[in-house]
Amino acid sequence: VAFQKKNDPNGNYIRKWVPELAELPAKYIYEPWTANISILKKAGVKLGVDYPRPIVDHTVVSKENMSKMKLAYDAHKNAESAAKKSKGKLTSGDASGPPKKKAKKSVQKKLK
Repeated sequence: VAFQKKNDPNGNYIRKWVPELAELPAKYIYEPWTANISILKKAGVKLGVDYPRPIVDHTVVSKENMSKMKLAYDAHKNAESAAKKSKGKLTSGDASGPPKKKAKKSVQKKLK
C-alpha cells in the first residue's frame, strides 16, 4: 500500500480500474475500510457488497512477514558463513565433500 500511495497519491489507477471506489477521497482510496460510514455512503460504497472487506489486518500481517523474512535472511547468512568456514577444512576422503573425478583412461591406437 505504501508504494502505491507514494507513486499515485491521488489513486488515479484505482479510480480507473476499480470504479466502485472512484468517488472516494484520495485519503481512503487505497484502504476504503478505514473510512467512516458517512464518507463511504457519500462515495456510494458499501463494504462487503460493492467492495470486499479486508481478509487480514495488513499492518499486523506486514510486521509478521517482515520478521519472518528477517529470520530467513539471517538463517541464509549463517549457512553461508558456516559453509565458508568449513570449505577449507574438507579432506579428499571426507564423505561430505564433492566426489573426486575419475581419471580418464587414455586410448592408444594400435598400429597395423
